[in-house]
Amino acid sequence: MAVHSIVYASFDRFPSPKGASTHIGAFVQALGKKFGQVDLLTLQGEENMEASDFHGVRHHPLPAIGPNIITRALAFRSELLRWWGRRHVGVAHVRSIYEGYPIAKRKKEMCDFFVFEINGLPSIELKYHYPDVDDDKILMDKLRSQEDLCMKVADLIITVSDVNAEYLKSRGVSPEVIKVIPNGVNLDIFQWEEPMMSQLKPLRILYSGTMTRWQGVHYALEALALYIRDYEAEMILAGPCRAHERRAMNRTIDKFKIAKIVRIIEPLSQKGLVDLMHNCDVALAPLLPNDRNLEQGCCPLKIIEAMATGIPVISSDMPVVRALVENGKEALLVKPASAKAIKDGLLALRGNLGLAKQLSKAARMRVEKDFTWKKSTESLIESYQGLGLK
Repeated sequence: MAVHSIVYASFDRFPSPKGASTHIGAFVQALGKKFGQVDLLTLQGEENMEASDFHGVRHHPLPAIGPNIITRALAFRSELLRWWGRRHVGVAHVRSIYEGYPIAKRKKEMCDFFVFEINGLPSIELKYHYPDVDDDKILMDKLRSQEDLCMKVADLIITVSDVNAEYLKSRGVSPEVIKVIPNGVNLDIFQWEEPMMSQLKPLRILYSGTMTRWQGVHYALEALALYIRDYEAEMILAGPCRAHERRAMNRTIDKFKIAKIVRIIEPLSQKGLVDLMHNCDVALAPLLPNDRNLEQGCCPLKIIEAMATGIPVISSDMPVVRALVENGKEALLVKPASAKAIKDGLLALRGNLGLAKQLSKAARMRVEKDFTWKKSTESLIESYQGLGLK
């Protein structure tokens, strides 16, 4: 069956410096190049970033005005349905229930195939951004109900790790419709440089990505405070941060009296992030052992990007990370939710500069083998062709 058209819809800002935008860009570029006639529907991107001009892709940024995520999601749904009109498309490809649910309800009218890309589910993730929703049983039941419908009608479900896949099976999804496609990097942008760690200068520690407590940022800050009891160091935090998370982070910084050696910067372009990684000594990914990371699963793009650039990585030891690296070979894995364990990892690297170089080279080789957008998008195209599309 030939594809008449593809609509790729996502309740995410595009373009933006977040990992979701990188993922969207890689996927729609591959779909446009292979099939053409791809309509990309997203939230309006950030003002200082330009949407990429991908072959065969038309970008339609939609507004979503409202005081909270639920009202904005409902507004986005209305705009999406207004744009859709009476169209019937070959494939409707969605990344969440926020845009996917109204399509799933009317699947026969709106599309031949429904592709549900699951990187995270609101019934698990929303409480980490809006803690009060966890007490709203009606809302949480509604979210799970909408997730269940989207999963039930999906012809193909794409997710990012085996942990995610096992969770989806526990929710009743047939293994036959699940395809695991990990995140990747563009090796032309994320170029490798040998680490330049030195015992003669302060250790430069990097955390990149969303700054939230469930990402373990406060443990990274505490580890810094422990490390500087013995040696000099500084930390750079780069990424998006909500106001309430920034206040919590500032309280942690004040508690440990480390304000003078912590620098917080805005999200960077991919090139800017690569330059920053090349100028730091070690990258931290202190993921916490919660349901988001242990039960639902994820594929931490920040780890793959760091591995590609050559900066040594210290990360929490959990299944979603062990899918990317082997402890002591491509990264150092430490006990989750332990500032002392992170500090010990930092000391291990400082005391063995050869280990840092060994991890760096092995990590780059692993990324080249398993975690490129080229490999991921080839799997995406194969999955589409598995539906009978040409």
